[in-house]
Amino acid sequence: MRPVNRPLPLFALLLAVAASAQPGASPQRAAFYAGYDLDAEAALVEDLLSRMTLDEKLGQLTQYTGQWAVTGPAVPETGEDEIRAGRVGSFLNVYGADYTRRAQEVAVEESRLGIPLLIGYDVVHGFRTVFPVPLAETASWNLDAAEMAARIAAREAAASGINWTFAPMVDIARDGRWGRIVEGAGEDPFLGSRFAEARVRGFQGHTLPGLASDSTVVATAKHFAGYGFAEGGRDYNTTDFSERTLREVVLPPFYAAVEAGAQTLMSAFNEIGGVPATASEHLYGDILRDEWGFDGFVIADYTAVRELMWHGIAADSAEAGRRALSAGVDMSMVDGIYARNLPALVESGDLPMAVVDEAVRRVLRVKRRAGLFEDPYRYSDAEREARTLLADAHRAAARDVARQSVVLLKNDGDVLPLRRDLPTLAVIGALAADSTSAMGSWAGAGRWTETTPILPALRAALPNTDVRYAPGYPVVRGTFLEMVDLALSMDTSGHAEAVRLAAEADAVVLVLGEHRELTGEAASRASTELPGAQLELARRVIEAAGDTPVAVVLTNGRPLALADLDAIAPSILEVWHLGTEMGPAVADVLLGYHNPGGKLPVTFPAATGQEPIYYNRKRTGRPHDVPYASDKYVSRYLDVPVEPLYPFGHGLSYTTFAYAEPTLSATEIGIDGSVEVSVDVTNTGDRAGVEVVQLYVHDEERSTTPPVQELKGFERVELAPGETRTVTFTLAPDDLLFWGMDVPAWTVEPGWFTVMVGGSSLDAMSRTARFELTD
Repeated sequence: MRPVNRPLPLFALLLAVAASAQPGASPQRAAFYAGYDLDAEAALVEDLLSRMTLDEKLGQLTQYTGQWAVTGPAVPETGEDEIRAGRVGSFLNVYGADYTRRAQEVAVEESRLGIPLLIGYDVVHGFRTVFPVPLAETASWNLDAAEMAARIAAREAAASGINWTFAPMVDIARDGRWGRIVEGAGEDPFLGSRFAEARVRGFQGHTLPGLASDSTVVATAKHFAGYGFAEGGRDYNTTDFSERTLREVVLPPFYAAVEAGAQTLMSAFNEIGGVPATASEHLYGDILRDEWGFDGFVIADYTAVRELMWHGIAADSAEAGRRALSAGVDMSMVDGIYARNLPALVESGDLPMAVVDEAVRRVLRVKRRAGLFEDPYRYSDAEREARTLLADAHRAAARDVARQSVVLLKNDGDVLPLRRDLPTLAVIGALAADSTSAMGSWAGAGRWTETTPILPALRAALPNTDVRYAPGYPVVRGTFLEMVDLALSMDTSGHAEAVRLAAEADAVVLVLGEHRELTGEAASRASTELPGAQLELARRVIEAAGDTPVAVVLTNGRPLALADLDAIAPSILEVWHLGTEMGPAVADVLLGYHNPGGKLPVTFPAATGQEPIYYNRKRTGRPHDVPYASDKYVSRYLDVPVEPLYPFGHGLSYTTFAYAEPTLSATEIGIDGSVEVSVDVTNTGDRAGVEVVQLYVHDEERSTTPPVQELKGFERVELAPGETRTVTFTLAPDDLLFWGMDVPAWTVEPGWFTVMVGGSSLDAMSRTARFELTD
């Protein structure tokens, strides 16, 4: 539960907050802890703590990188002597059953106290079997698929010796310029919360005892908090937002992850209100532990403790370490500051031993919950590793999730699906043959040699068709900077061959978008238009094709500004970066073996200058769609529309759906009541298809300004041609909460509410009903 769900006097508020601060206080958390012996855990932890030296305590709070560093400055590999001395609590960027087993043997059998290691890795959207990038997976709006993908990723990672993943990323992101938007669930806190829960359960299981199995890993909700609000969409940049935005938009997915049982959180690089997140007592003390009752531990992001000096709030490494640990960041990642700089502060009394002890308790607690004291080697089984990684069933699941993640943005003239008896097909675009980009950013242990891109998949699916290929724009290889330069290149030397093939073909698949190096961490873009000369290529190819069907396939990791492409392309299919089985999944959709049913989890702008753009905006005092003194003095742009090109929740199908008007079970409910919202949805086409029915709510008047609409429910329904289904949602006052003004707590006020139901945030606005919440 949230601490408060209606207006309360101050004394009741304090009681509610205190109650929520206990592990298992809410029904959801209680169900997660059921069957787990907290007393036995405490006994083990306190016994170890009583026997530990200061060096051993700080060792538990220190993580080192191993032989597969991914980001940041190089850190020397920590040797076995440091493990034997008890000065290592965790490794990251290492995997492999044999390697990890040896590291655990040293820790468990050769150190004084035998405390096992946490071995972490960024298992973000798959391990050896790579699933769609998280933004794409969210486009499926399928929570079961997301949980299954995380479960398979955990199974593979655990077989390779990993017991801890730095996922899911649950940052809400409203600005497509930010490269790491690809790693999250998009712009909406409700949708993001549901996917946070699903992914945590996939990684960890549904109960705490289940975390000790041989196919689960400890989950990390990251980045706490506000990282996705970087100014200008520039990675690692400062953020600035209100406490209300923090509570209503930024934090809900983190709270959902904690309620689902996430055992660790990772600090964010950004500041909030002048305080870097890695030193925020408000985040880790007031909110995370006092209000939410979180009893796992927090790890700093890569060198985030050291970066407190660069933020300007710490004069040296020791002060940076003191501030981070005192705020509640329990483990330092790779910089070694806790182990190196904090002993002197403890001995001088500047850092209380009680602060160190509490952090150690949290780390040991999670190690015990992960079953590492019971069986530290179950994660390191070479035989199981060999039969688990890239198993046939895993590839089949990856293909299925990839198909569900595809979004049909536009299909004028029913260009798609393509005929399966085409004499010739022109496939244009270097990304069609790019296995590396197909995997997307943070591809775990995925291998490009085991990944099938679009071109060979189409050739396999059309054995009787002459499939011809032209890259059209540069093939991207080389160092990071060389790849970025090529991906943004204005080189048009490949256009002529592409145009020739388009003019001669019976259909064209034009693959455009972003190379993997243009998305993800440290991959912000000032422009979200198509990179390089791709738009010019599209113009020339579409013109040369004439009446020949042209299907544009977009493979990218962010919402792109596509107004110019939309103006000329008859059909646009958003396929993102779909992972190991990208090619077969895209072929299935292009050829009609799978009817696309994905919906956008982010708003696609008409122009980059609209960023940040998001559906749940505030109306303002001079909204652009309400007449004012004249058309001039309203909130708008002079050079581009205010409206997005494709709204949040948008996605078409090869069939069509019709909605009836929504009906309510009541037009008035009390504070303890609820209302059912029902709508009939009909498949009016001649193909079976999946529609994601979306429920939005608008609070018509309250003490703080409400968004124009907020997602409050969704349901995937599969309908046969001509079939009608009644979809029903239940709304209660708890679903209508906002952060109070006079008393800082979750509250709801009596008044009128508008409900909206449809196939996208925009479509839903045309279909409404109202009810009143009374005292």
